[in-house]
Amino acid sequence: MANSGFQLLGYFLALGGWIGIISTTVLPQWKQSSYAGDAIIMAVGLYEGLWMSCASQSTGQVQCKIFDSLLSLDVHIQTCRALMVISVLMGFIAIIVSVVGMKCTKVGDNNPSTKSKIAISGGSLFLLSGLCTLVAVSWYATQVSYHFFDPNTPINARYEFGPALFVGWAAAILVMLGGSFLCCSCVNKDSRGQQFYRQSQPSTAREDELLSETSFPD
Repeated sequence: MANSGFQLLGYFLALGGWIGIISTTVLPQWKQSSYAGDAIIMAVGLYEGLWMSCASQSTGQVQCKIFDSLLSLDVHIQTCRALMVISVLMGFIAIIVSVVGMKCTKVGDNNPSTKSKIAISGGSLFLLSGLCTLVAVSWYATQVSYHFFDPNTPINARYEFGPALFVGWAAAILVMLGGSFLCCSCVNKDSRGQQFYRQSQPSTAREDELLSETSFPD
């Protein structure tokens, strides 16, 4: 029961992180306009994500424009797009695989050893999904920091970290933590002990036969 509860905890942590990864992927606030060192207060806030750029006015009106061309985008944006899409797909597969491999479900094979291997596969997919998200978000944040501190970048054209980056970091940690729980909860010591006992039992019987033969010489 303890392992089943540990698996459930890891599964729901990873599931919540996967939902956060989807939110990070579609949010346009990967970077937002900065007013650091600028005495002019702008009435329009600029945001930019992986798929669109938005302008938020002081009146509350928001206008967004989807990027026209994929090939004209920067390399880091294209790569982050690919990593986030791969992360979402791997997370979706991991959700299905983990359900099959969890001990509290009766889906698939009822063999505990087989279910443990399936659960470990699901946890590994969650780990890879979180790693892809972590790489994408961190790389994007590195580019934002580089252009912010670049002296050649105009003050009015500088951007800071957007809320989507922090959501992405939190989601990646949750998914990787949940995947780790799934992998660690599949270590079944009792089954290993029983297997070791069953394997050692024939060898003990053979030793007893050898001892009985040697104790009564002709």
